[in-house]
Amino acid sequence: MLNFPSLTRLTLLLTLLAISAAPTLAQQQGDRPPPAVIVVTAHAQDVGLTTTLPGRVVASAEAEVRPQVAGIITERLFDEGGQVKAGEVLYRIDAATYDAAVAQAEAAVAQARAQSKATDREAERLQTLSTRNIVSEQALDSAIAARDSAAASLQAAQAQLKAAQIELDRTEIRARLSGEIGRSMVSPGALVTASQQQPLAVIRNIDPVYVDVTQSAAELLDWRRGHMAARIEAEGPREVTLTLADGSDFDQTGKLTAAEPVVDPLTGVVVLRMEFANPDKLLLPGMYVQVEMPNGIAKGAFLVPQEGVSRNRRGQPTALVVKSDGVVEQRVLTVLQDQGQNWVVAGGLEDGDRIIVEGLQKAAPGATVTPQEREAATAGQGGNQSAADPSANPDTAEKPAE
Repeated sequence: MLNFPSLTRLTLLLTLLAISAAPTLAQQQGDRPPPAVIVVTAHAQDVGLTTTLPGRVVASAEAEVRPQVAGIITERLFDEGGQVKAGEVLYRIDAATYDAAVAQAEAAVAQARAQSKATDREAERLQTLSTRNIVSEQALDSAIAARDSAAASLQAAQAQLKAAQIELDRTEIRARLSGEIGRSMVSPGALVTASQQQPLAVIRNIDPVYVDVTQSAAELLDWRRGHMAARIEAEGPREVTLTLADGSDFDQTGKLTAAEPVVDPLTGVVVLRMEFANPDKLLLPGMYVQVEMPNGIAKGAFLVPQEGVSRNRRGQPTALVVKSDGVVEQRVLTVLQDQGQNWVVAGGLEDGDRIIVEGLQKAAPGATVTPQEREAATAGQGGNQSAADPSANPDTAEKPAE
């Protein structure tokens, strides 16, 4: 049977122990550090802005080989897919009928020349006799008219001979352009006609090449009205870079050479033409490419990792910034465009702001956090394990309660 005074003393002792232990627990809870987050410090810099535009490669010069006379192809003198030079003979057409036409024209010239000489002598003789009043003026006028008519006939015959020689020369079909020639559409033995619809072959100059890209009329209007000029300062010539269909970068830079002064009524776009050197013949006409065209320089902009930017209920881009006292603050950003794994931000940040890129689920506006800077080697790659996991760092891990 228990003694009531002893039970009272035991209860009092337990109460005193609980009271003495309460400050210790509160102290342990107060010593627990705020949750750790990974941050990236933003610094103002000049960022080049670009626009990605789709385009197609176009030959800088193109010529379709067509016959100018009719006949049978007797010979092909080039290698398909090879290089040809201007003036080089590509095809030969059977020239027998054209040789005969030249011979006939030469005979006509000889006949006209002989007739012209005869009339010249007759006119000279009558002029001599006219000084002696032996012949009438009418006879002299007739002789002079015959002489002039024979001279005109000689000129016409010579013109016919020249035309026949031109037709004969055209039996050798020559290249009118230096460049790469494609496959032959005809073979020896085929009958061709003058100015036929189907070309015999196509010659293209692919060094340099053009790239035709399309830009929306809305973007063009934005630039011409100067809406972007307030925050972007264009400088220097516009050199553009090229991304190939396999995702690789073309090793040559190009330049903007022309802009079509009309908007396509069906698509609402404007065609821009770029010129690229193509010494290795890597770019071929018809190839799909993407052009990175610089739009200018954004002065005092920030490169913010995309994982640190989200959107609020209004659809505005926002970021969580850790102030100097460790309190989290939400900022509304002004985003110009994306650049790789970053956003180009023109407003909403100040130089030196620390943006939370990992541990967003632990942070909220007004909360207190422990910021840890992301290492430069892993910036833009999600950080390393020691930076992402606070428990991996013994200096920043939470200490167990004593």
